[in-house]
Amino acid sequence: MVFRKLPGVSASGMGLRLSQKFVFLLFLSGLVTLCFGALFFLPDSVRLKRIFLSKTESQPVTVGSENDVREHLKKGAKDPEHLRGITSAKGETSTKLKALSRKPSGANTDTSFDYNKFKKCLLKPPLGIEHGKPSDPQTLQRREKVKEMMKFAWDNYKSFAWGKNELRPLTRNGHIGNMFGGLRGASIVDSLDTLYIMGLMDEYNDAKEWVETSLDLNSNGEASLFEVNIRYVGGLLSAYYLTGDEVRFINLLNKIEKPHGLYPNFLSPVSGNWVQHHVSIGGLGDSFYEYLIKSYLMSDKTDEEAKKMYYSALEAIEANLVQKSPGGLTYMAEWRGGILDHKMGHLACFSGGMVVIGADDGAPEKRQHYLDLAAEITHTCHESYSRSATKLGPEAFRFDGGAEATATRLSDRYYILRPEVIESYMYMWRLTHDPKYREWGWEAVEALEQHCRVEAGFSGIRDVYAQTVSHDNMQQSFFLSETLKYLYLLFSDDDLLPLEDWVFNTEAHPLPVVRKSCLQGEGGTHDKTTSK
Repeated sequence: MVFRKLPGVSASGMGLRLSQKFVFLLFLSGLVTLCFGALFFLPDSVRLKRIFLSKTESQPVTVGSENDVREHLKKGAKDPEHLRGITSAKGETSTKLKALSRKPSGANTDTSFDYNKFKKCLLKPPLGIEHGKPSDPQTLQRREKVKEMMKFAWDNYKSFAWGKNELRPLTRNGHIGNMFGGLRGASIVDSLDTLYIMGLMDEYNDAKEWVETSLDLNSNGEASLFEVNIRYVGGLLSAYYLTGDEVRFINLLNKIEKPHGLYPNFLSPVSGNWVQHHVSIGGLGDSFYEYLIKSYLMSDKTDEEAKKMYYSALEAIEANLVQKSPGGLTYMAEWRGGILDHKMGHLACFSGGMVVIGADDGAPEKRQHYLDLAAEITHTCHESYSRSATKLGPEAFRFDGGAEATATRLSDRYYILRPEVIESYMYMWRLTHDPKYREWGWEAVEALEQHCRVEAGFSGIRDVYAQTVSHDNMQQSFFLSETLKYLYLLFSDDDLLPLEDWVFNTEAHPLPVVRKSCLQGEGGTHDKTTSK
């Protein structure tokens, strides 16, 4: 869900009526629901910065426009639908990271936070009994391969792009781009929890030291609020909750009229109404639907409104978007003002995982239906990989004109190291233990090694159907944060970041389930075993 600035309308809100300002602020707050849901743990107004940044002051970060972000994708993606939920209120609208955990005036001034008590409220140790080490030798070997890929990607980033946002592996230099405004080190912050989870402690400590000494939140440029939240805020929070190294959920316009029960991608900050009736489970809309179910899970299944909104939205998605191809493939089409576009984006492939993690909490008679739907969607996304020459999936694939799960446009044929398909493999494995998901994950590892690994890192490719690949010279930060993390978890035992205790944000940063009764009680009522 995003805002889009209207021509001639000030984004400052100075000319808005009070009710309009309220709608604007309410919806803007919704974009940060999952990352900021954990912030109420943090005891004072600069706690977020203090997690690692005790030596500097935090400064404003300005919300940017959608025309300024994803500059590094402009050669291969001219359709803005690949953007994953940004705000485009320009210039005047801003947020201050230092104020994220600020208490309202008059609030209780007790700022103590007992990290040990927090750990006791987890049902299981975050890293498992043996860091999730699988007993099966083949699975262990595959997990070690993923760990080696992470170290290779990290070492090259450190050698050639240290402190920059992302690595350009072919030219062996760093990339900054406009997506994060003036912020730097996106790959470092994005990688903190991945390095820690994999036990790459030397690398983790190097990353932590850079954050402590060099991360500068003083930014005068325009940045995507969404991307800053999921990467920087999410990365810092997850590292804190995993290591101890030094919320509030917002109702997302539930009262507004929804066409056919669906939530379009654009909302006017002036009128509070939908600007376009374009509905997508992929780019621009994916995180909204994902966060409804994740907000419910993160609340320890107490947020009944988020639950109701999610299952109502899922019902509408099934009624309007879920389609079956002549060849029997289930896919999520896009809806444009009442007309179906039989296209599914790679970004939408997260939905297999989304549906399966909510299967147990809907109507009991629909549990198997949701499991089947999740499996069918994940199968379709696997088909988009298996039908290409490289065994990697395109940015978008179609189901019309005789095509099924294949990209028919040159502009859709690229692969930029995206994680969504592997994300669904991980969730499907965790909740069904069907061995095919690990096999599919290993197919992806082999394809990444063969086609995306270059001498100085990993690079996306411009055409997944070409026998001889052309690289795009970009090692995305989400490759380290998401793709490799999900692969590592896929080949680990379930007690590594158990889903009973952790919810992954859209950048794969794990945040804890909030058990308020335990945290506010005398002790850890959920202390089943000693956390590591």
